[in-house]
Amino acid sequence: MAVVITEKAADEVKRILDDQKHESDTKLRIGITAGGCSGFSYSLTLTQDFDDEKDTKYDYHGIQVVVDKKHALYLDGTTVDFYDGIDRRGFAFNNPNATRSCGCGQSFQA
Repeated sequence: MAVVITEKAADEVKRILDDQKHESDTKLRIGITAGGCSGFSYSLTLTQDFDDEKDTKYDYHGIQVVVDKKHALYLDGTTVDFYDGIDRRGFAFNNPNATRSCGCGQSFQA
């Protein structure tokens, strides 16, 4: 299984890429960092870097998504969505590997 981004999340990434005038080969890198209130925090960055040996690349709804193979163990099966409502706005992660998540949904424990 892989990391997946929804069409709504891909549309938001496209909007950001256009607004910030990124190059056409810019990719969305999804990863994790140590920290956060539950142990790991999710990371979303825009990058042009890709290493065949260290990374896996996916294409969802016209967006190239890159995941470091070391992070894939923690992110396998994760869906990244985007919410734009009256009560919240931003990217959200649904990670089946998380044994515990914080209230804001931006960090988790595996």
